[in-house]
Amino acid sequence: MHIKKGDVVKVITGKYKGKEGKILKVFLKTNRVIIEGVNLVKRATRPSQQNPQGGIIEKEAAIHASNVMLVVNGKPSRVGTRILKEGSKVRYAKKSGETVEGK
Repeated sequence: MHIKKGDVVKVITGKYKGKEGKILKVFLKTNRVIIEGVNLVKRATRPSQQNPQGGIIEKEAAIHASNVMLVVNGKPSRVGTRILKEGSKVRYAKKSGETVEGK
């Protein structure tokens, strides 16, 4: 996966094209991500301990990872990987060539 939890990404296609947000969760098997403030859906919930009132809540739904690009220095960029001399693998922005710090 070219993006990780905590990365800032920009949506490049679809209903939310142009929106930026931080990745909250990554689903590796389905290749989908949940982005803060993007793809909001309404869910009817029953009363529970966390939400004693119940009712309709808004929450983020997953979108496909191919529809987002990593934002580096305010610009969206494709992501590549490099293997360093020590043998560790790092991500880098193809637009600027600089490495991306991962969590």
